[in-house]
Amino acid sequence: MTKLSVIIPANNEEAWLAPCLGALLDQPDDPALAGTEVIVAANACTDRTVAIARECAAAFEAKGWRLIPMDIAEGGKLNALDEAEAQAGGGALVYLDADVLCRPGLLAALARALDTDAPRYATGVIEIAPAKTWITRRYAECWARTPFVQAGTVGAGLFAFTRAGRARWGRWQDEIRISDDTLARLSFTPEERVEVPFRYVWPMVEGFAALVKVRRRQDLGVQEVRERHAPLLANETHPDAGAAQKLRMLARGPVAFAVYVAVALAVKYTGGDGAWTRGR
Repeated sequence: MTKLSVIIPANNEEAWLAPCLGALLDQPDDPALAGTEVIVAANACTDRTVAIARECAAAFEAKGWRLIPMDIAEGGKLNALDEAEAQAGGGALVYLDADVLCRPGLLAALARALDTDAPRYATGVIEIAPAKTWITRRYAECWARTPFVQAGTVGAGLFAFTRAGRARWGRWQDEIRISDDTLARLSFTPEERVEVPFRYVWPMVEGFAALVKVRRRQDLGVQEVRERHAPLLANETHPDAGAAQKLRMLARGPVAFAVYVAVALAVKYTGGDGAWTRGR
């Protein structure tokens, strides 16, 4: 089986990292995961992110895996990905946000999907975490009904590929500024993309202002891919919602649809530079 390298970029993630790592430790023992390594690419952290990673190393060793904590002085997610890749020894690479929880069985399924020398992309089934705020609950309700999500292989917060797939582009910092997940997904044809039938929990940001910030970044990230990597658009299989689909979304949840539209309108009519942000 192909060895996995799980890369977790982390900037001041002390509130999220321990549960993320705990979910990896809870993955059932499986021959497909023999020798798995987890790289925490902590970058410009001023909290306990690095310390938490170091404290978890023994538990991973007991599991037969290796945890590699990195303390990168320079900030930035894309630089962290590049630095972590230079340390990764696996034949398949899994990119995991520090606030994502992998459900049991997910990693083994990814390992099996990526056990090939061919270019291949894999992700799990996205499960939106229960939101704390009313606004985010309503927005998530509508977002889950969009054609983008319904088409599957969303890859938000978790995507993976073989080394042959990763060879299709250079350093992250040289290729993209905002939307690493969009670049990753569209670098593969629909036939090369796999959604394994195991879930991962992905949290949405909380509150209207945060949703606007993140939605703006997402929109600008997609636009950046259009401008810098136009040929990749031939691989897009996640359609935008047409008039009929929007009417169905409105009928199924008028309040949720109104919140979703309000966020979209705020993005359109308010300013922002689109710099990378979690909104929290």
